[in-house]
Amino acid sequence: MKTLLRTLLYLAFIVWLGAEVFFPVVAAITFTTLQPDTHAAGTIVGHLLRILHYMGLVSGMVLLALLALAPAWGVYRPRIALAVMAPIFLMIALTSYSQFLIIPSMERDRIAAGGAIDITTPDNPYTAHFNKLHTRSENVEIGVIFLGLISVVLIALAETRKT
Repeated sequence: MKTLLRTLLYLAFIVWLGAEVFFPVVAAITFTTLQPDTHAAGTIVGHLLRILHYMGLVSGMVLLALLALAPAWGVYRPRIALAVMAPIFLMIALTSYSQFLIIPSMERDRIAAGGAIDITTPDNPYTAHFNKLHTRSENVEIGVIFLGLISVVLIALAETRKT
């Protein structure tokens, strides 16, 4: 049972963090390939970001559930499990913030700006707000990656100690 729990735990980490690390590469390739049509590239990347967020939310819930079970199954001590759960909870909170607050607000700005943010002038208030939210979104994703790495380190430390 311990092996199954650890395997599922690692798999959930791999899915979420792997997607988080790979996403900027996909976004860069999309924008490079569709260089003249940044609206189309942005639409594609926006859809991919929503998929990434739902993958993260599901993975995060799986991680929390497995870590809650870990002490009962003798995999980790309760304090270790709680230490790992804290950054994962923050990852879920940041992902939810981006998915349910930032992205809808960016979409409203895009529509208010005429449907395509790249055809408006930089001094347009909707464009300025969109760009501000875009930067915030990037920072949130960086935060999720950072917290994910902290969680992986904490799991690695837990593995080196006796349960």
